[in-house]
Amino acid sequence: MNNLSIAFPEKTQQERINIAKEFYHNFLDTFIETLKFISLSDKQFSKRVTGNFEIFNDLYKTGQSVQIHSGHFFNWEYMNWALSKNLPYPLIGVYLEIPNKALNRIMLKMRSRYNTILVSTYSFKSKFHQLAKDSYALGLAADQNAQPAKGYWVEFFGKKTPFVTGPEKGALKNNTAIVFVHFYKIKRGYYHADFELFTTEPTQFEGGEITKKYVSYLEDCIRKKPANYLWSHRRWKHEFKEEFGGNLFE
Repeated sequence: MNNLSIAFPEKTQQERINIAKEFYHNFLDTFIETLKFISLSDKQFSKRVTGNFEIFNDLYKTGQSVQIHSGHFFNWEYMNWALSKNLPYPLIGVYLEIPNKALNRIMLKMRSRYNTILVSTYSFKSKFHQLAKDSYALGLAADQNAQPAKGYWVEFFGKKTPFVTGPEKGALKNNTAIVFVHFYKIKRGYYHADFELFTTEPTQFEGGEITKKYVSYLEDCIRKKPANYLWSHRRWKHEFKEEFGGNLFE
């Protein structure tokens, strides 16, 4: 509720409560749908996720790799599977290891059903160059909260917020195309992905500009469907200080 009060001060308390209730329904549905996926056939799954995946076909023909920047929209597990199933590229996904080793193995097996190449956040830097020898699609949840001194501070719902710099730095270093995606529920168990090609020339942007554009896109998506976003984490847990204002892209 604190997140919602910061993001939507113009809404009434009851309107924010309604968003929260819908959020919890979506959160629970994501958990159930993930379990259901174990027994879901390919044909059934194909009916549950639609989107303009065809925009990747022309990119693939050019030989240019692509980064897909998303937020934590419901159901992000379905998004992973849908990308792996529909993209001409091999999909690389970055994941945070689960402390419970048995559960971690189960989730890895489930997430790689359509051959997503999963790389832990702990080993990404050392392994990624081996995977990037040929063209690839890299799926990134680019809305991660960064440490105050290491994050790029951007206005997010009117409040300065530190975002991770890795997505932009990776695009600049590898000259990848950047695609933004808004993934959302059509009805219970069914989703749609709206992909938007942001650029095929990331080096034409000033440092930090790509991150700003992404954050603006993310905010627009959240405003359209407020309950579709993962509000359960503390979004604004850091306060901006002047010493955090350096340009991390120089």
